[in-house]
Amino acid sequence: MPDLITLPPPPRVPGLGQIADAALFLDFDGTLVEIAPRPDAVVVPEQLPPLLHRLTEGLGGALAVVSGRALAALDHFLPVPIPKAGDHGASLRPDPFAPPLLRDFADVPPEWRAAADMLVARHPGALVEDKAHGFVIHYRLAPGMGEAARGLLAGFVAQNPQAFDLLEARMAWELRPRGASKATAVHALMARAPFTGRTPVFIGDDVTDEEGMEAARSYGGQGWRLDDMFGTPQVLREWLAEAASGR
Repeated sequence: MPDLITLPPPPRVPGLGQIADAALFLDFDGTLVEIAPRPDAVVVPEQLPPLLHRLTEGLGGALAVVSGRALAALDHFLPVPIPKAGDHGASLRPDPFAPPLLRDFADVPPEWRAAADMLVARHPGALVEDKAHGFVIHYRLAPGMGEAARGLLAGFVAQNPQAFDLLEARMAWELRPRGASKATAVHALMARAPFTGRTPVFIGDDVTDEEGMEAARSYGGQGWRLDDMFGTPQVLREWLAEAASGR
């Protein structure tokens, strides 16, 4: 079996040195790919899926994309057999050739979803993105309605705080099932081969990634914010390509 790749230091903090025997956890939107005005308008560079496949092989399978996106959306944008966690860990597929592991969460009341549609209809450019156990109100194209979106979802959470959390994202507010997070995804994967015993590195760009970063640090690993370590998704992709070529 060939030697596994060693991650080079991030370009903005070369003093961190190399990381051998790593497990790599990567956010999707704003990290692997540039943020788009709408979730469905994301542009995935042609070379990214095969690059992730090469990296997964070079890391002995210990690479996962950990995203707030639904697994179906991740599969659409990244049609490559690698471990993936969607819906902030509510859906997890550690084995890319097996069905996902789905946790049992409360369903969103239909009247909540209808109220979100009514709010978005009053703010052209805003939209609702459905998740398996929640939804997101995006207001990047309607920046004036951010507080209204927060207020609406905060009211829903107050009705059932045992089942749901309010999550702030970049120009978005999300109704998320309580108990699901990128940290739970990291912990679940680190309990499984080939992730177990490795040094985890979580790379993300948003407040929603902070929990995953903290989880990685709890194993003696690293949590890296894109802005601090790379600057842009393009620079991160170049760094990933450098890592893959070092095998």
